[in-house]
Amino acid sequence: MAEKDYTTATDHGGDPYVVDIEQETLDNDEFRKTLWTGKHLQLTVMSIPVGDDVGLEVHEKNDQFLRVEKGKGRTEMGPAEDDLPFTRDVEDDDVILVPAGTWHNVVNTGDEPLQLYALYGPPDHEPGTEHPTHEDAEKDPNEE
Repeated sequence: MAEKDYTTATDHGGDPYVVDIEQETLDNDEFRKTLWTGKHLQLTVMSIPVGDDVGLEVHEKNDQFLRVEKGKGRTEMGPAEDDLPFTRDVEDDDVILVPAGTWHNVVNTGDEPLQLYALYGPPDHEPGTEHPTHEDAEKDPNEE
């Protein structure tokens, strides 16, 4: 059986683009979907199921901006995978700023999907990446 290709033609990167990001984020039911990938920036929307998380990760070259549109969660950050001293509860309209080289995770602690969008600079995912579920993201050979 062939490996699933997690990229599609839905990414609008490379061209000028305007989007109602709040509505796009709230309408998204996929774990991760890229909306726009430029040379220096990438926009994704995410829907994190109840009890799930973004996944503990570090981006050595990427600063990251995440905005919670709907739901409740907890962000954890720190200098190492096993050292995450910075923890904060997050909810609607909160912004999470992650410096490059910082280990981080966002956990859905609420009773509904956690809807957020993320900006990476430089881009982190292949243009057009779609991961319907967290499991799909973990299987994607293009992911860290």
